[in-house]
Amino acid sequence: MDQPAPTPDTTVPPPAGAPLPPPPAGRSGAPLPPPAGEFGAPIPPPTGEFGGPVPPPPSPYLQAPIAPAPPATASRAALGALAGVVAALVAAALYGGLIRVTEREFSYAALAVGALVGAALGKVGGRSQTLPVLGVPLALLGVFLGQLFGIALLAQHELGISVSTLMLDHTGTLYDAWKEQLGVMDVLFFAVAGYMGFALAKRSGAHG
Repeated sequence: MDQPAPTPDTTVPPPAGAPLPPPPAGRSGAPLPPPAGEFGAPIPPPTGEFGGPVPPPPSPYLQAPIAPAPPATASRAALGALAGVVAALVAAALYGGLIRVTEREFSYAALAVGALVGAALGKVGGRSQTLPVLGVPLALLGVFLGQLFGIALLAQHELGISVSTLMLDHTGTLYDAWKEQLGVMDVLFFAVAGYMGFALAKRSGAHG
């Protein structure tokens, strides 16, 4: 029995550069719908805890502000005041020794005295409204005692009298000698030393 000859494929390919045919349609000719979730409902977006939306991840460039140091307690403020007194006495001794070695009165050393007093108050006492104010008279006292101690050391070297005798029995004589050497620049550096005691006590206490 003869078989029918196969029909040749007469489909003509689209010419080059022609647009592609549309995507396959569904059963009724409409486009295929997006994938659905359970029971045919659309897939919901991801949610966070308690059904809320998922928050975006935190930015690595945002940092929490640095909280200021807590206010100092009464006991810590008292320790800070004690540290300021000790710093003023130590700074006065160093200042007096510098005057004795160099036989000159360096007014710039008054700034170091004020800085030392202020740093001791702030670091030990912490953040306080009283300690920076206390730094002003303590810085001035440290500068004054340092210059007076330096004059006593020079007098001891020249007169052969002990420093303790000069400081205790001849305080008025030392004060008169100090007052004669006091100049306008000395007064200026006294004021700057007091400011250093106030400013550094406040700054160090804010970070202490």
